[in-house]
Amino acid sequence: MMMVESAPLPVQRVALMIQYLGTNFYGWQRQANKPSIQQTIEDILTSFCHHKVTLHGAGRTDTGVHAYAQVAHFDTTSPIPAARWAKVINSNLSSDILVCESVPVSLDWHARFSAAWRRYRYMIFNSRLPNLFIQHQSWHYYLDILNQDLMQQALTPMLGNHDFSALQRSGSKRAHGWITVKDALCWREKDSIYVEVRSSGFLYGMMRLLIGLLVEVGRKRLSVQEFTNIWQQRRRCDVKYAAPPQGLCLLDIGYNENPFITAAPL
Repeated sequence: MMMVESAPLPVQRVALMIQYLGTNFYGWQRQANKPSIQQTIEDILTSFCHHKVTLHGAGRTDTGVHAYAQVAHFDTTSPIPAARWAKVINSNLSSDILVCESVPVSLDWHARFSAAWRRYRYMIFNSRLPNLFIQHQSWHYYLDILNQDLMQQALTPMLGNHDFSALQRSGSKRAHGWITVKDALCWREKDSIYVEVRSSGFLYGMMRLLIGLLVEVGRKRLSVQEFTNIWQQRRRCDVKYAAPPQGLCLLDIGYNENPFITAAPL
C-alpha cells in the first residue's frame, strides 16, 4: 500500500504588541545565561508551537529599559488563531511582561523593517527627595533644578535628517549615523521632566547619551549652541555620560498601515 505524504501545514505570521518592565531583564535580545524579554516569550511560543520559534522585535531595548508598546512578530505552523496568542502567552508569563494584543499579518510584514518610526520617552525626577513609587521608571536627578525650556531649545535643531554619530555607543555595526528626527519635546510636570523623541530610527545607545548631554544644558553648564555644535560636528569625545537605563521607555512603534486594533496602552 502506497503511503501518501500529508501536505505541509500553512505558515502564519503573528504580530504582538508587548508591554514590559525591564528592571529584571538584560534587555530585549536573547543573551547567554541571562534573562531577556525575547527569550522569555520565545520559550513559551516554542512550547506551544512544538517547533522552534524566533521572535523578531521592532527595537532592541537595553538592560533595564522599559516598553509601553514594543512590537514583535513570529512565524508558526500552529493551528492556534493569531488573535488567541495574547491570551496563551499571558497565561504563562510573569507580571513583568504583558502581551496587549496579537494579530495576523502578511508574510511580507516585518516588525522592524516595516516600521516607519519609533518613539522613546525619558523621565527625570528632578527633586531633592526621591520618590519610591517611580524610582524604577525614572532617573532621580537632585544635583540641580533643571531648566526644561533650555533643554527644549537644544532639542529643536535636531529635527530633520542629520548625522547623529556623536550620540552612538561604541560596538554598533551600523554603517552610518543618519536618521530623521520627526519630533523632539521636553516638558515639566511638577517635579518630573519628560523628554520624548520620535524618529525614523535610533542609534545604539542614542537616547541615553542624548539625555546625559541634555542635562548639562538644563544645568546651564552647556549652552544650547555648544550642545548643537557637539552633535553637528560629530564630537563623540565630548559626549561623556549616558543617563541611567531605568528612566527610558520605548513608547510605541509607528506603521504606515497599523495592524493592531487596540491603541497602545499609554
